[in-house]
Amino acid sequence: MQIKIIIVWVLAVVLLADSVLRSFRSNFNFGLLLMYLLTAALWAYAVFHRPIDAFCADGVGRWLKILFFCGVGVFCLLLGFVAVSGYAGAATGQEKAIVVLGAGLRKDVPSDLLRRRLDAAYAYYLENPEVVIAVTGGQGNGETIPEGVAMARYLEEKGVPEEQIVVEQKSTSTEENLLFAKELLEERGIGANEPMAVVTNAFHCYRARCYARLVGFEQVSSIPASIGLNSVLPCYMREVFAVLYYWVFKTSQSGWISPLVGIL
Repeated sequence: MQIKIIIVWVLAVVLLADSVLRSFRSNFNFGLLLMYLLTAALWAYAVFHRPIDAFCADGVGRWLKILFFCGVGVFCLLLGFVAVSGYAGAATGQEKAIVVLGAGLRKDVPSDLLRRRLDAAYAYYLENPEVVIAVTGGQGNGETIPEGVAMARYLEEKGVPEEQIVVEQKSTSTEENLLFAKELLEERGIGANEPMAVVTNAFHCYRARCYARLVGFEQVSSIPASIGLNSVLPCYMREVFAVLYYWVFKTSQSGWISPLVGIL
């Protein structure tokens, strides 16, 4: 058996086991769907590699193979862009407010991604204790309370004073997180022209900054939070498609996917 096929079989088995585990411990989203599709593709090639290789050796199949690998190359470049851009526009410490974007709950407990965002916000607060922290997110499927409420509780338990936390609890997307947070911050006397930072996981920072400017924030930076190893592949693959969607439609309120925002 060729080394290539052995590698494909190993990856197929590992990703199948991973997909089964994710189906029990993760809420369904587009990143999880991409993992399932990648697993299915590897299994299909592992089982049918001989006829697939024969088809791709000449004619139309050869051109499809070239197009496929060109697409893979572009996808990898976009992955690199998402990874690098996440650390651009770092916070300066002069921000009047920071906005922590929601990332899902397990009933009323912050998910791993969300906990990392909150920890990054708390670390910034320790160095800049005057900052106002806006926590954002409505109540999604499988959640018993709004994300914003759970986030505020998490920060208060760490010692952040309640009066320095602004709670937004009706948004369903990144764009709404920022739009509604902007309105609440303005009520607190912090205008959209004052420096602010978006707190989210590194893979999400580029698009978060774009949406912050889109809703009216003028001086936007970001605070990149870490990400668990098991979340890297689905989150970064999903974000490539999210960035492409943003480049085409600019807003999550338009385009064919807008009815699915908050689900995918």
